[in-house]
Amino acid sequence: MSKLGTAFSEGIIAFIATNIDDIIILLIFFSQVDVNFRRRHILLGQYLGFTAIIIASLPGFFGGLVVQREWIGLLGLLPIAIGIQQLVSRKEETTTVQTVSSDFSQSTPSNPVLSFILSILHPQTYKVAAVTIANGGDNISIYIPLFAGHDLASLGVILSIFFVMVGVWCAIAYFLSRQPTIAEILSRYGKAVVPFVLIGLGMFIMYERGTFTLLPWVRS
Repeated sequence: MSKLGTAFSEGIIAFIATNIDDIIILLIFFSQVDVNFRRRHILLGQYLGFTAIIIASLPGFFGGLVVQREWIGLLGLLPIAIGIQQLVSRKEETTTVQTVSSDFSQSTPSNPVLSFILSILHPQTYKVAAVTIANGGDNISIYIPLFAGHDLASLGVILSIFFVMVGVWCAIAYFLSRQPTIAEILSRYGKAVVPFVLIGLGMFIMYERGTFTLLPWVRS
């Protein structure tokens, strides 16, 4: 597999593994859509929050410019550790999202540019962004080793995949919010798969970076 192809695969796997729980939160948000809380607030808030998570993860890429790839691959132990921890604990997590306040109303301007700017500045947008950041704190420990060891082109592929997938995730959540049966199945079984995906992702990161060659019996 080519380097860009590997980055493409890693990007999709990493995003899905770290954002399955976001589907549940997005479902809750979309179920609260009304005249004061619009779909665009959810979409923009999700992008703002996810962008903040990406920025916080970029030190992994810059560190990868000066550290040998084989040693960088050891960071793959982070998602493996998180996956094992989730398997061991298996605690039920309750997602709590406060009810959206409707103490204020906002008319929609006819100018689309002005409407877009007002949507970005809307308190509901930052509410969604704040929840996204809080829920995605663990993602940083996954994205740092993922970014490390990639060149600028591969990083660009991964980030492109990530930002496209944010939109796809919102679309899926919106669809599922209108399919109660599917939403219930995802809520019940989705998290059970995440630990295994994280462990597999960590192993893949270590393999792709050549980390296993550091083992004495592999060298010989």
